[in-house]
Amino acid sequence: LVNLTQLWLHNNNLTGEIPNEIWELTNLEFLFLSSNQLSGEISSDIQNLTNLISLNLCNNELSGDIPDEMWYLSNLQSLSLCNNELSGKISFSLCDLDNLISTVFSGNNLCPPYPSCISQDDIDSQDCQE
Repeated sequence: LVNLTQLWLHNNNLTGEIPNEIWELTNLEFLFLSSNQLSGEISSDIQNLTNLISLNLCNNELSGDIPDEMWYLSNLQSLSLCNNELSGKISFSLCDLDNLISTVFSGNNLCPPYPSCISQDDIDSQDCQE
């Protein structure tokens, strides 16, 4: 599957962690794993997906911080991480992604301060104890 450019596995009741093999699909441009029951953290190996244009991991049970390696994906145009259990902060490095057009972070535990390049609509409600 090394030449795979699109992987659409949304709404399939998938469980467990995102398999490490996904981070080896370096030609992926579109990765949609939304509306499953995926858990665990987003791997720092996401940086291997240098061709990624759109990532949708919404509506899962993903936890932990958003890895800093996410901000190395210079081709990323759309990032949807809504309705998980992600915590910590959204890195200001997000604003360095020149191609990024759309972001959705609502329904997590991500705390301020938020990068100025995203709107309140992108953040919406967060369960933050600060």
